[in-house]
Amino acid sequence: MLTLPELAKHMSEHNTPYSAGCIQGVLTDMVGCIRELTLQGYSVKIDNLAIFKLSVEGNGQPALYQGGANGYGSLKAAIGIGNSGTKQNPVYTGLAVKSLKLLAVATGDYSKDELNKEGSLGWTTEAQKKIQQAKDESE
Repeated sequence: MLTLPELAKHMSEHNTPYSAGCIQGVLTDMVGCIRELTLQGYSVKIDNLAIFKLSVEGNGQPALYQGGANGYGSLKAAIGIGNSGTKQNPVYTGLAVKSLKLLAVATGDYSKDELNKEGSLGWTTEAQKKIQQAKDESE
């Protein structure tokens, strides 16, 4: 697994005038923006990679929510992300929302079909040694 700094270093080695530090800064800002936007209920699509979006897992109970004048509020308010409402519009979601999950769905050239065609998986050298050791011990 590569960390963000390692990814930035890798990207800087691809004939770019930008330093690893500059790229890391842009990637760090991108991560923050994706987090902010998904928590506001938006899906964020990065072409040929993935669509990032939140999924709500409920407890099978209705949300206890009193929205504005018309009785409706935002998704963010209804599921209680980032706040507990206001005195005028309280949010009571403890019973209704079990958890939020961040989903990443492959898109474009990185779709499921393309992954199946081009992707390859293999055991690491360390894993191969452990597998061989387990085989040897069982014989």
